Amino acid sequence: MRDKMSLVAGALLFIGVLASMTLFTVDQRQFAVVFQLGEVKEVIDKPGLNFKWPMIQNVRFFDRRILTMDTPEPERFITAEKKNVLVDHFVKWRIIDPKLYYVSVAGDEARARIRLLQTVNSGLREEFGRRTVHDVVSGARDQIMEDMRTRADEDARKIGVQILDVRLKRVDLPLEVSESVYRRMEAERKRVANELRSEGGAIAEKIRADADRQREVIIAEAYRDAQQAKGAGDAKATGIYGEAYGRNPEFYSFYRSLEAYRQAFDSKNDLLVVDPSSEFFRFMKDSDGGGKN
Repeated sequence: MRDKMSLVAGALLFIGVLASMTLFTVDQRQFAVVFQLGEVKEVIDKPGLNFKWPMIQNVRFFDRRILTMDTPEPERFITAEKKNVLVDHFVKWRIIDPKLYYVSVAGDEARARIRLLQTVNSGLREEFGRRTVHDVVSGARDQIMEDMRTRADEDARKIGVQILDVRLKRVDLPLEVSESVYRRMEAERKRVANELRSEGGAIAEKIRADADRQREVIIAEAYRDAQQAKGAGDAKATGIYGEAYGRNPEFYSFYRSLEAYRQAFDSKNDLLVVDPSSEFFRFMKDSDGGGKN
């Protein structure tokens, strides 16, 4: 009985080992390449349980998901202006032809990455060499990435790989160049600021000069109008005085004498030395102004 159980257990173990050697599962995230005596026999791209001949066939799996190739350090490129720029970029890629991928790079992902990196760097050097710093920083950045994706994809398909995207994460100037650029930018901004201040000062002087001119014109016109009004008033007053004097000269003479007396004796401290027979006291001697004692 024990021998039979041992035989059954051995048979089951043999069946299990045989099954493990003949059956394999393909995940939906993988390609499976079946090799027979070292040659590619079949490529399986659908998930599920599959069969292979033991001993003479073996299987290798390749990732069918989108992979990322990111540069560890920024690469240095030269623009059309002969200026160095530091470019940090990454590439999105995936395997689309496992058989060609294996034949081209022996299924080695590291070799595939080196090939793709060389292709992308070569294309970027050519693209940057035809463009200015402004273009690679902002002006034509999207166009550069699209052109690079197209060119890199054409070369990558030769090894069974598709390039989905080439993205420039950052484009910087080297430190020594950045400081020089910042100094030039600062000098340029100062020059523009000085020009604006100079233009503003000239405009301010022009406004002040125009305001002063307008003030002088207004004052002159006001003085002219005042003098005209004063002249008209004096003329009118003279006319009135003349008319009043013509009506009663004696009264007018008496009124003017009273005004003279009031102004002459306005202060008690005033001292007036006048001959009593002077014409000044004519109305004080005689009420009728006849000058009789």
